[in-house]
Amino acid sequence: MHGSDKPLVLVLAGHDPGGGAGIMADAEAIAAQGAHALTVITALTVQDHNRVYAVHPVSPEIVVHQLDVFSRCYRFAAIKIGIVGSAAMATLLAQRIAQLRTQQPDLPVVLDTVLGSGHGDRLGVDDAVQSLQPLLQQATLLTPNLPELARLSAMPQADWRTQLAAWMPSQSADVLVKGGHSDEQAVRNVWFRQPDCHAQQEWQWPRLSGEFHGSGCTLAAAIAGQLAGGAAMSEALARAQAYTQRTLERAFAVGAGQKIPARS
Repeated sequence: MHGSDKPLVLVLAGHDPGGGAGIMADAEAIAAQGAHALTVITALTVQDHNRVYAVHPVSPEIVVHQLDVFSRCYRFAAIKIGIVGSAAMATLLAQRIAQLRTQQPDLPVVLDTVLGSGHGDRLGVDDAVQSLQPLLQQATLLTPNLPELARLSAMPQADWRTQLAAWMPSQSADVLVKGGHSDEQAVRNVWFRQPDCHAQQEWQWPRLSGEFHGSGCTLAAAIAGQLAGGAAMSEALARAQAYTQRTLERAFAVGAGQKIPARS
């Protein structure tokens, strides 16, 4: 195993053929942080920049084979996880990540808790919340938005702080709650740190007009890239959010509807 000129981020995520979200977005965002993405596609999707029409999980045997090859050749500086496509894939990936973390206990694992597309389209063949459970226990940072937090906590009628207070003690990871789906004038993101589950830091960003495809992927991947480069969590979160805000300010259209963040 030879040294790398750049920190390496293992990316486990679905493929968006339009490049707005998914593994193409992850690779671009990670490269912008000065790291290099090693990508393993967990699911193939049929989608455009607005809607998802079908999801086809990749064969677990193919994913295992690729992970085995990567693990023999490279030392990962961070892991970023997006959609996994199925419960079986999530269980498999959780087992492999647990093995990696026995060798690298400090390995950062950023899990973007994607439960559906921005328009509510399914992104897997099984129940999304149940599928994520094995991976939640292997993550070091979770990045739910407000609708995802409501589903993960199983308390859809409660306010988000009540939801987090009920759900976070059962997790071992820090949580960055993303406020993009709120009705506040500014987007407020709050970092809650384990083990006390108290708010550690808060950021506010101007709310931009329009809708964006892939903003969550961009942020989670940028955080992973920053952590891979050796940034402390507070620095990684701040830098990745600032970067993501810039990509949204420069977002471009490929058709009517949602815009794509300009990540390069």
